[in-house]
Amino acid sequence: MGRDELSDVLLRGRSRFRAWRERRQVGERIPQRLWTLAVRLARAHGISRTASILGLDYYQLKKRTETNVGEMPTRSPSFVELSAPVGKQCLFELDNGAGATLRVQLVGYDTTDIEALARTFGSAL
Repeated sequence: MGRDELSDVLLRGRSRFRAWRERRQVGERIPQRLWTLAVRLARAHGISRTASILGLDYYQLKKRTETNVGEMPTRSPSFVELSAPVGKQCLFELDNGAGATLRVQLVGYDTTDIEALARTFGSAL
């Protein structure tokens, strides 16, 4: 398989695995972030091709691809009702489902401010 036949993402993936292999300790296992990358590439380019290019065991990659190892479960947004504040202080986290999290601590606020903030954060996908 020539270089021209490999997509850019597969080449970058192979480079990341090579860089890790060059600096790893003897017996060190492949980090989860690289397995996550390998699973994503296998879904896009096929398990056999990806395993060959990245230098991975076909069956290990297949197993991880089928069991969704390293993926965050997709969740639909949930509704949270905010009650009237006591003491006008709160601390909360917003998660947009795409990996971004916003942690906010408010003192002296109005619930409409929180709603506007949550809507803005949620629409920034």
